[in-house]
Amino acid sequence: MQQEVKEKPRYAVAAAVQLPGVSDVEFEASLTELRELAKTLGVKVTRTFTQKRAGFDATAYLGVGKRQEIRRFVNAEADHETEPDGEPQNPLHRLSSFVEGLDDEVSPDPIDFIFVDHEISPSQARNLEKEVGCEVMDRTMVILEIFHRNARSPAARAQVEIARLGYMAPRLREMAKLAGPQGRQRSGVGGRGAGESHTELDKRKIRDRIAELQKEIAAMDADRKTQRARRQAHQGLASVALVGYTNAGKSTLMRALTGSEVLVANKLFATLDTTVRTLYPESVPRVLVSDTVGFIKNLPHGLVASFKSTLEEALDASLLLHVVDASDPGFERQIEATEDVLNEIGAQDLPRFRIFNKIDHVGDAAAQAECEAALRARYPGCIVMSARRPDDVAKLHRAIVAFFQRDLVEAELFLPWSAQQLRGEIFARCEVLAERADEAGAFFSVRAEQSALDSLREQLGQAAEARP
Repeated sequence: MQQEVKEKPRYAVAAAVQLPGVSDVEFEASLTELRELAKTLGVKVTRTFTQKRAGFDATAYLGVGKRQEIRRFVNAEADHETEPDGEPQNPLHRLSSFVEGLDDEVSPDPIDFIFVDHEISPSQARNLEKEVGCEVMDRTMVILEIFHRNARSPAARAQVEIARLGYMAPRLREMAKLAGPQGRQRSGVGGRGAGESHTELDKRKIRDRIAELQKEIAAMDADRKTQRARRQAHQGLASVALVGYTNAGKSTLMRALTGSEVLVANKLFATLDTTVRTLYPESVPRVLVSDTVGFIKNLPHGLVASFKSTLEEALDASLLLHVVDASDPGFERQIEATEDVLNEIGAQDLPRFRIFNKIDHVGDAAAQAECEAALRARYPGCIVMSARRPDDVAKLHRAIVAFFQRDLVEAELFLPWSAQQLRGEIFARCEVLAERADEAGAFFSVRAEQSALDSLREQLGQAAEARP
């Protein structure tokens, strides 16, 4: 019997500088998000170090005193050896007993990473890593690593690789400095030209690989556009895209609206690849629902650009469902982050429903009612609900169907007895209001999109002409 291998626990500390103009609520919300990102990576943040400054330290992001404090905490593993009488050997422990203000707290766990809640320069990361003594990952690198691990489709994997390569390219010089003489000049043997350094060669390889990946994505984009056009032309389907902040409950809502089994996980960026399902129960017109990658504050621009093809499901949609976590105190910041990304991909003018989800997480019934009233007053026309309540999901379903039926027209279609094979097509693409028959065939009073009626009339005409 094969034994399950448990993954070794990994630990990290988080660090952040609070700049002027950033409120305490916004600052803490961002740090909480960073800790959740770490959790998604399988890393536990055991302590958070913060500092208020007018700006980032140009050398290593944090000020000198805060860097020393983190170094003392991080480098505890080697300091746990004790003398026979039980006194620790670490001189900092002895020093702290008579130096006022010295923080003598050290980590009981081996610290693998320091997560920085901003994107920092390559030199800042290198200097901080050297001084603190463990690997530094800034916010952008953490997000890129999560995307790298969770991407499943060929398109998503290619897009993530482009973003990672774009992030790494300017950091190669600093990595070479850490590596020592390996980053220095070398002869032209095996390279392109004498004196080309490892760094220059690696940058050239990165440029070539990005160009190759971009060609692959362009080919996949063309295929997807062809498939979408064919699907919409032949089936006359309307489309809805779920958009919103990561972990707002989009996948849970997707499953509730479509009756499908899609991944639902209480962690950031559980969904990276677009999933498309049909709204259930089916309606006229039939509606496709797509679940897209979640947005986040300060989403790396490389990811926004490289994920455009994934987010194009939102651009192609007739209606956006902007899902917001009503139970999150920082939901206003999340709305702003989502709107920024939608603007960046050109989806700012698409019709949308603003849906405040997870109202059942707010508190008791009285707290939920108060929260719902406040949301409706502040955001007129919004939908307040829980994706886990069937009645709420049914109301949203009706609202979606009503949106797509607002432009339907009523008409009458005649189906001769010789063309009864088209009967199913009429019921699939129209709402049948009434039906009557005579010796020639059946008459249907229907409501449908004008394009669907035109297509059906063409098919019925061809069927009539084909009669012997």
